[in-house]
Amino acid sequence: MERIETAIFETSFVLQNMMGPNCLRWAGELLERVDIKDARRVLDLGCGTGLSSMYLASRSSARIFAYDLWIDATDNHERFCRQHFEDRVVPVHGQADALPFARGYFDAVFCLDAYLYFGARDGFLETHLTPFLRPGGLIAIAVPGLKEDFTGGVPEELCPYWQEDINFYTVAWWADLFGRSSAVRLEDCFSMACHDVAWRDWLKSDNPYAVRDRDMMRAEAGKYFDTIGILARVV
Repeated sequence: MERIETAIFETSFVLQNMMGPNCLRWAGELLERVDIKDARRVLDLGCGTGLSSMYLASRSSARIFAYDLWIDATDNHERFCRQHFEDRVVPVHGQADALPFARGYFDAVFCLDAYLYFGARDGFLETHLTPFLRPGGLIAIAVPGLKEDFTGGVPEELCPYWQEDINFYTVAWWADLFGRSSAVRLEDCFSMACHDVAWRDWLKSDNPYAVRDRDMMRAEAGKYFDTIGILARVV
């Protein structure tokens, strides 16, 4: 695995705790475009095992709230303690549409490889996310997506791996969704440069889902998939 700039983990630890394309690559690229050094509280929404949460803590003085539904908060706390982040990262278990925080509490929210599961619809931003950010607060998202829409249906080579509920969309689709919201100002929506290397990192993992994805990515062969970065500010 190529070394991640300002890497704070051993490669074996990253491979053991990834839950998809390397979120450290995604977080690093987003942080090349935005600055959270002055943030006090940052929400890492859908943090998984908290790799991205610890990385964000290493890049700022903010307290990071590591929020996830699938991974138990106690498991994440123990992981944070082993990596000496227990005083910087707060583990929280819960659903994305039921955030248990005060309104206007956060300076920024990052959401890496999770927003497509709950936010790919009108109204989520206004109802479930922006109320918990201060005016001017940052929203930084990275999601797997498509280079172009499947106008003729799912390509034949991807059919064995495709599920109807996969919310993979294009840059234009995400830009339109965020552009329609009166709650945010879209600053950028773009194809991320780290797409290939983040996926290569993931496919080196022994995670059963990574093993499954190896055949899919061989079939895809770089023709269809993209990683979409989204940066917005609360108005």
